Amino acid sequence: MQLFYAPDVDFSTGRYLLSGEESRHCARVLRLRSGDFVHITDGRGTLCRAEIVSVSPHGCELSLGERTENFEKRSYFLQVAVAPTKNMDRLEWFAEKATEIGIDRITPLLTDHCERRTVKTDRLIRVVTGAVKQSLKAWHPQVDELTPFRELIGQPFDGKKLIAHCEADAGKILLRDCVRRGENVLVLIGPEGDFSKEEIALAYRNGFVPVSLGNSRLRTETAAVVATHSVAFLNEK
Repeated sequence: MQLFYAPDVDFSTGRYLLSGEESRHCARVLRLRSGDFVHITDGRGTLCRAEIVSVSPHGCELSLGERTENFEKRSYFLQVAVAPTKNMDRLEWFAEKATEIGIDRITPLLTDHCERRTVKTDRLIRVVTGAVKQSLKAWHPQVDELTPFRELIGQPFDGKKLIAHCEADAGKILLRDCVRRGENVLVLIGPEGDFSKEEIALAYRNGFVPVSLGNSRLRTETAAVVATHSVAFLNEK
């Protein structure tokens, strides 16, 4: 199945013109032709089968057919807020893998010990979009702008709020032991230098539970992927 991302599609019209970038990919890379069938998604859960009516690098027109609402909708909502890594490739790797696994919201998190204090959100979104298409997802994760730690923890969240840090804490429990199936989850992942003591204390005061991701010492992006997969695995049927 070849999937194209069409966030502006109006399914009621019965037709859709792929964007210039998607049209070039369709015509020049995939070499699809009139009469071929593809799928498109609006990134909000709708998957639609479509027939190619005309092919051009400047605009491929599709005839929209049968569609499925809430395609592979998960029973939980997952947000991972992660400090950006010094090497942006690592943050992008996390965003790609998390999208493939299943995630709803990615929040780059500005912390006291961050090695990077700027994030190119548009580039991160492109990585996520590519992963949506490659992994045949009908849900496009929300990608936030770089958000200060103290701003994020004050925002309301209807679900379990977790913080994974490296400080010794007798109250830490394994993530797998504190998340229930179907429960919404927000996980905070710190930078290589970890969260500051002040940030950890502030998170506790705002209802965040300290969790462990296992015995291994993990890089930031690895920890974020482990957290994403752990929640997904706990929700497997």
